Amino acid sequence: MTYQSTLLRLLDERGYIHQLTDAEGLDALAAKQVVPGYIGFDATAPSLHVGSLVQIMLLRRLQQAGHKPVVLMGGGTTRIGDPTGRDESRKMLSDETIEANIASIRTIFERFLTFGDGPTDAVMFNNHDWLGKLGYIQLLQEVGTHFTINRMLTFDSVKLRLDREQPMTFLEFNYMILQGYDFRHLARNMGVRLQMGGSDQWGNIVNGIELARRMDGTEVFGITTPLLTTADGAKMGKTAAGAVWLNDDALPAYDFWQYWRNADDRDVGKFLRLFTDLPLDEIARLEALEGSEINQAKVILANEVTRLCRGEEAARTAEATAAATFAGGGLGQDLPVLELPTAGLGMIDALVGIGFAASRGEAKRLIAGGGARIDGEAVTDESFHIAGGAERRISSGKKKHGILRPA
Repeated sequence: MTYQSTLLRLLDERGYIHQLTDAEGLDALAAKQVVPGYIGFDATAPSLHVGSLVQIMLLRRLQQAGHKPVVLMGGGTTRIGDPTGRDESRKMLSDETIEANIASIRTIFERFLTFGDGPTDAVMFNNHDWLGKLGYIQLLQEVGTHFTINRMLTFDSVKLRLDREQPMTFLEFNYMILQGYDFRHLARNMGVRLQMGGSDQWGNIVNGIELARRMDGTEVFGITTPLLTTADGAKMGKTAAGAVWLNDDALPAYDFWQYWRNADDRDVGKFLRLFTDLPLDEIARLEALEGSEINQAKVILANEVTRLCRGEEAARTAEATAAATFAGGGLGQDLPVLELPTAGLGMIDALVGIGFAASRGEAKRLIAGGGARIDGEAVTDESFHIAGGAERRISSGKKKHGILRPA
């Protein structure tokens, strides 16, 4: 389909569109007026991770196309837990923790979106503001009659959990009802006409569209993005070392930069389209590079994403650190640092202390496998003692490095 609106052309060209509920209707609406569109994010941690970045960029594209991004923080739904893709119930968080998480997460959105009172300025809402006031009997009477158990049992978020014979609480079973109610509330009270999300949210989005139509006769729309995995099939945002967090205080800028620098060659073009603002013709040039030249594109990818998420200075420092560590053989100043006592430190303690191993046992396995190094030299003796008095580089494998700095 050839889209008439700037919005859908932009999303289509950069690879964001997986499913549309009514492509022609949304295209016509976006071509003639500002469309407020929202995505919901639960506040289960102080930071979102890279797995949420495609949704954040989707809101950024919405604003770039002249429409209004609405960030919905799940202060209410976080208290229940989205069962999608989970085998166990989510840990309950206190009200204070949820509020602190929302405040921390907002700082990320402020890097990607322009907030304000203008017609295309971003706004942030908290669904606890209305869900927290919704009485249970009122919910059953007004909303519950529009959902059937038969239909709810067919949704992947429920079906997969039951197929694996994992328990699902009645609390979690209600999540899709509340998400549908969110869409109806935003459409009715804030003029929101579009909900966006990952492909795993398709059922929940359709629920909200049907609820808004049945309760208010409102025409609203939905878009989902493709399931995003790396070329080797891994889920975005997860590494052997854990989640790739977006907030500065949750993951050092160098580690964030390095995650993108280490992207698979096959992912470079896709990531440049999704996660940077580079023009498409420049992206086409970069992804056509071959051999060692593709590394130039990876550095540009790492710089552009880090600049958006962490700022210009963080991107420059991370690149300089990588150059000093890898090309020049020096010690970049943005690497993780562990204090090296005057008397020195055991290799196992150093690996655990700097965060390259979660336990002494894991450190021993790393040493036995030849993955532990000091100043580029492999350490194979688990009793190895690192002498104090000089700055040393400690490494785990080829891509994880740190500094041991004299006390």
